[in-house]
Amino acid sequence: MHYKSFEEYSDETTEGIKDNYNKIISDLGEDTSRDGLLKTPERAAKAMQFLTQGYHQDPVEILKGAMFEESYNEMVIVKDIELYSLCEHHILPFFGKAHIAYIPNGHIVGLSKLPRVVDVFARRLQVQERLTEQILDCINDTLKPQGVAVVIEASHMCMMMRGVQKQNSLTTTSGFRGQFEKIETRNEFLKLIGK
Repeated sequence: MHYKSFEEYSDETTEGIKDNYNKIISDLGEDTSRDGLLKTPERAAKAMQFLTQGYHQDPVEILKGAMFEESYNEMVIVKDIELYSLCEHHILPFFGKAHIAYIPNGHIVGLSKLPRVVDVFARRLQVQERLTEQILDCINDTLKPQGVAVVIEASHMCMMMRGVQKQNSLTTTSGFRGQFEKIETRNEFLKLIGK
C-alpha cells in the first residue's frame, strides 16, 4: 500500500480495541459511563490505529514510486524531519527530529519521500535504535546509494513522565552506511546538520 493519510478505520478492529480501552479505564477505577468518558474508548481506539498505521504501509514502495535517474552524485540532506512514535515498552510517546543524508548512485528520490519513510517506521511500536536502523536500511537497500546517514534526536515520555522523570534528557542515535563510514564524509554531514 502506498503512503496515505490514515483516516479510515475497520469497524471490527475499532470495536475490539474500544472494548479493551473500556475495560482498562474501568480497571483503573473510573466510571466509564461518566459523560466525559462515554466516547473515550472509541476515540482512543481510533487514535491507536492512527498512531500505528505504519504497519499497513510499505516504505519501499514509497521510495520506488519517486525514484528518478540522475547523474547528481553529491550529498543530499533532509534535516529536522519531525517524528512521533510510541515506545514499545510502555506505549508512551517519543518525539523529535530525524536528519537523513544520502549520496546518489545514479538515482535520486523525491524529497518528500524521505519524511514519509520516517513516518512509516515511526508509526509503529518502536525503540529509537531500531527506528534508526530501519530507516537507514530501507533507504540503503532501495536506492542503493553510495552512502546513507541517519541521525535521530528524541525525547521520551517514558523517561519524562514516569520512572527516572528527567525532563531535559535527549536521546541521539545514528547510523551510517557506505561513504558515510568514512570520517571526513560523516563529519561533513554532521557539520551540515549542526552537530
